[in-house]
Amino acid sequence: MAYTAHRPHPNPPAEELRARIPGWGVDLDPADRPSTPMLRFDPEASGAHWELPDRQPEERPREHSIEHAGVTPVFGTAQPLHGVSGAIRRYSYERFSEARAAHWLLLIAADRVEFAESRVTALLQGRPDNPISETGIRAELKYGGIRSRTGRNARRVDTAHTWIDPFLVAAPWLGGAALALAGRSVLRRTTRRRPQRAS
Repeated sequence: MAYTAHRPHPNPPAEELRARIPGWGVDLDPADRPSTPMLRFDPEASGAHWELPDRQPEERPREHSIEHAGVTPVFGTAQPLHGVSGAIRRYSYERFSEARAAHWLLLIAADRVEFAESRVTALLQGRPDNPISETGIRAELKYGGIRSRTGRNARRVDTAHTWIDPFLVAAPWLGGAALALAGRSVLRRTTRRRPQRAS
């Protein structure tokens, strides 16, 4: 059973580990440990007097690594999965081990999808983003941002990626505007074409 107080598999013999791993067991002798004067082995003093901890009720299924039999006894519920990004995350946890790059690449892709979902949701709710204030352009112009990036007094750590910032900030807005214009032109073309009645 997962998450018990005892180890599910005993350690291999010390001789086998020493032969397989160079340097294994150098601190087996307590006299060789720097912590020996303060080291005290007393499991009863830890306060962990349980075989299996009380489990938090799982009201809705939570994702967990396929390496584990289930979720930990205590888990977070503040950000439930939702939308397309949630489906991508669920697929990543159900299909791939945490040792696979595909697992983490899917989680990164889900973050990007959730970013787009939040922008579309804000737009549909009538609270679109304000690129002038939220990207810091106004503060850059008001508090000498260009001057702080040039000359001998330029000590800002973000000067290395200053050149790409306009592309990263403007690209989603320009891409969204291009899609909106393309959708508008397609919609106009389809509304202009009226089906001909058969005589």
